[in-house]
Amino acid sequence: MSKISKYLNEHLLGEVTVDEAIREQFANDSSILKIKPELIVSPRVTNDIRKVARFTWQLAEKGHILPITVRGGGSDQTGASIGKGVIINTLAHLNEIIFISLKDKQRIAHVQPGVTYKSLNDTLRASGLNLPAYPESYLYSTVGSGVANNYSGQLSGSKGSTGDWVTKLEVVLANGDVIETGRINKRELNKKKGLQTLEGELYRKLDGLIEDNEQLITDKIDDKIRDNAGYSGIAKVKQRDGSFDLTPLFIGSQGTLGVISEIVFRTEFFSGENSVVVATFDSVESARDAADKVAKNEPTSLEFIDGTLFDQAHEKGKVFPFYSEDKADNSVAAVLYISFNDFSEGARHRKMKHSLKSLSKLNANVITSDKHSVEELVAVREVTSTVFNTETKGESMPPLIDGASIPSDRVEEFSVSVIELAKKHHIELPLYIRYLDGVVKTRPVLQLSKVGDKQKVFKLISEYAELVTKHGGVFISESGEGRLKANAAIENIDPEVNQLYEQIRSAFDPFGTMNPGVKQKNEMKTLVSALDSTYSRARFSQYSPHS
Repeated sequence: MSKISKYLNEHLLGEVTVDEAIREQFANDSSILKIKPELIVSPRVTNDIRKVARFTWQLAEKGHILPITVRGGGSDQTGASIGKGVIINTLAHLNEIIFISLKDKQRIAHVQPGVTYKSLNDTLRASGLNLPAYPESYLYSTVGSGVANNYSGQLSGSKGSTGDWVTKLEVVLANGDVIETGRINKRELNKKKGLQTLEGELYRKLDGLIEDNEQLITDKIDDKIRDNAGYSGIAKVKQRDGSFDLTPLFIGSQGTLGVISEIVFRTEFFSGENSVVVATFDSVESARDAADKVAKNEPTSLEFIDGTLFDQAHEKGKVFPFYSEDKADNSVAAVLYISFNDFSEGARHRKMKHSLKSLSKLNANVITSDKHSVEELVAVREVTSTVFNTETKGESMPPLIDGASIPSDRVEEFSVSVIELAKKHHIELPLYIRYLDGVVKTRPVLQLSKVGDKQKVFKLISEYAELVTKHGGVFISESGEGRLKANAAIENIDPEVNQLYEQIRSAFDPFGTMNPGVKQKNEMKTLVSALDSTYSRARFSQYSPHS
């Protein structure tokens, strides 16, 4: 591998290293898996990525597979930003904000993939703009990984996920060719199909696949649902007017179809005002009823938090503003966190008033940002920052099953089933639900150094995935399936749809050099051998709670 490293160093502006310590550092992301790469490439320009891809393509043509894995801040929770072969490290140099447009009709941000959500929004907000779709890990997650995973977050119920804000991409294909995506009309499509390049071949193949599978796509791939498993973006590629856009395929593709080298985002005007309500309930049923009523007032965010999480945090000494000094037991069954960030103070006041009226009818204990600081109430929704930091040696709360989506009318039924699943595995699975988009999070306490808990990992993922599907939900909603969830996700995808996904991937990556093992079935022994028994959140502890 030192010969390859030397060869690439001679031809790239960026750096290439096979240093053991650095390779070890890049062997982990935010998942419970660990895979050590063979070399790390830190490209300085798109042409560096192009040269690496071209090199690995030429090797693959001779029968030697050197996989490429793209990596940003390492926030991927599914093992999609680790892999054997080459790691493309976008964080080191490809972290520039190229251009921001302040025109009323064209409020865009043109950026490189290594830019973090925080740095982008800090820059945008200085100009009164904002990218509202960002994950909880926005402090260190890069926008490139955000697009590759189609990350969603606190505001996604009202603002959409990261992919909803992408207008164009620059992408390096598996053979090193560079393309620009964006919606093109029928005439432009025919020109693309006439190209004697991999790009032309892709347009021809994809147009054919869409035509051949039109009924399957219409019947079984819903373009209105945020399903990040496989390549469901195929449903958005071709419109009825014949226009064509490859962008939706790369959104959520986790680096398996190409390397995203530049991104153009839409932005919106930024409102720095935020009115917050925190309501506690003595019963979970009352909290769910309240959430249904409050949702009609169009809040910016609406989150249901299981009271168990506050009990666990309180055991560690955490005190919350709704606790009463004269009560020996401050336990609550559930908490709702509600926020409004309309530009109009009148609109926020009106929505708050209607929400408080609904909450009073359900005997909720309510505190608002009128009498408490917003920061104090935001700390309530971030209760997991205390809970996820376990204090027992060898114990952790890994993000195995975070990010499924459940229809609002099935949440109660689903919650009961989760309780039964938790009992079966002798664990607790308290729920954190973003009500506006139905995204559900829950994390078990495990000791991954124990054989029993290692075996429990994949059983739990598989059974939880079945439970989500049974209740009409989507298992892969908040980000991609990566390696960790791929087997379970594929088991719950219609076989014909999965066959279409495999054909799409084969068109982009005929030699299997682009992140193999991600979004594909893996042998169980391969996954088990990749489990990291020393998993912890320590690497991201400086960013707590956003990890």
